[in-house]
Amino acid sequence: MPIRQKDFTEPEDTEILTAPRNKTTKRIFIAATRMNDGKTTTSLALFSAIRSITEQVGFIKPVGQRFVEVEGRQIDEDSILLNQIFNVKTPIHAMSPIAVHATFSREYLDNPSASHTDLIDKMCRAFDRAAFERDYIIIEGSGHAGVGSVFNLSNADVAKRLNAKVIIVARGGIGRPIDEIALNKAVFEAAGVQIIGAIINKVEPDKLEMVDKYCRIALERMNIPLLGCIPHECKLTQPNLEQVVAETKGRWLNGKTSGSKNRIDKVIIGAMAAKGLAEYLVKGTLIIAPGDREDIILSAIATEGLGRDNLIGGIILTRDILPQPELMKMIEKTSIPVIVCEEDSYKVASRINNMTVKTQPSDEDKIPIIKDLIIKNIDLEVIQNAFDSRD
Repeated sequence: MPIRQKDFTEPEDTEILTAPRNKTTKRIFIAATRMNDGKTTTSLALFSAIRSITEQVGFIKPVGQRFVEVEGRQIDEDSILLNQIFNVKTPIHAMSPIAVHATFSREYLDNPSASHTDLIDKMCRAFDRAAFERDYIIIEGSGHAGVGSVFNLSNADVAKRLNAKVIIVARGGIGRPIDEIALNKAVFEAAGVQIIGAIINKVEPDKLEMVDKYCRIALERMNIPLLGCIPHECKLTQPNLEQVVAETKGRWLNGKTSGSKNRIDKVIIGAMAAKGLAEYLVKGTLIIAPGDREDIILSAIATEGLGRDNLIGGIILTRDILPQPELMKMIEKTSIPVIVCEEDSYKVASRINNMTVKTQPSDEDKIPIIKDLIIKNIDLEVIQNAFDSRD
C-alpha cells in the first residue's frame, strides 16, 4: 500500500518536489500517435477494465489542453468526464494539475527555469494525491510522445518523471500506424520509458483479423506487444443533437427538453421532393432544410403523426428563415426537435460531417460500449505482467 502522503495543496510542505514520493502505485501512461486516435476512450475503458481487477484505481491527466473553469481552477475536460462517470473520489484539481492556456508557452519561455521547477513540483504533488492508496493509476497523455516539448514537459518527459510505463494508441490500418508507433517508440525509449504495448484503434470490423495479423508481425520486430485491435464503433462517433446545435451555433425552436440527447445516425439535406422524404428516413435521421421548405416540414410532421417519431432525430432550418406562424404552431404541437441557424444547408451539413465527437458525461448510451471494447479486445494479462517483474 502506498505511503500516506500529504495533500499536495498543504502550505506547510515547503519541499520542492522533482519526482513523486509515491513509489508503489503501478502507473500506466496512455499516449496516442496523433489527435483523435482514441486516447480518452482507451483511458476510460482501461480504467473500467482494471477496476474489475481492483477497486483502487486512480486517474490523472498531468497536462491538459482543453479545459473548463471549476471552482476557479482550469480543469481538463477529460478529467471531468472520467470523474463524473466513475466517481474517482480524488479532488478534481489533483486529476488535472496543469492547464495549457493560449499564452502558456510564451509565458514559460519568458522564464523557463523558474517555470519548469514550479510545473514539476505541481505535477508531482498532484500525482501523489491522485495515486494515494491506489494499486493502479491511469495517466492520460496529451497526444504523441513529443507533445509539450516546447515547455519541457513532453509526454515522454512526463512518463519518465512519473516512472510510468506506456501504452501507445494508433488509428486502424497497417502501414501508417506502424510507422507512427515506430516514431513514438524512439522518443519514449530515448527518455528511458518502457513501452508495455500498442493498441490499434478504430479498425474497420471486416478488416479486424487482417490488421491484427500483420500489425502483430510488424510490432514484434520492434519488440512491442500488440495488446489488441479495437473495432470501429459507429455509435461512438455519432453526435447527439445538443452537440450538433453547439457546432452549428443554432438556437432551439422546439423539442429541446425531449430531444437534446437524440443520437444522430444519419444526415439528409432536404433538397428532394417532400413526397420522397419518408423513404430516406432511418432511426435518428437529422433533416437539414431551409426554413421556407414548408413541404419538407409538413412531411416530417406527417411522419410523426403516423407513429414514426423515432425516425426523426431533429430538423435544422437553415439561412435563419423561420416557418410561417401557422406552421410554427403545428410544430409546437409535436415532439420533433427543431433548430434554426444562419448558414446554408450545405455548410451546415459539412460542419456536422466534419465534427470531432468527444464522449460526454451525458452519453450514458456510449459508456457500456466503451467498457466492452477493452474487455473483449485487449489482452489485460500482458498489461498486468508488465508490472509483475517491476524493478
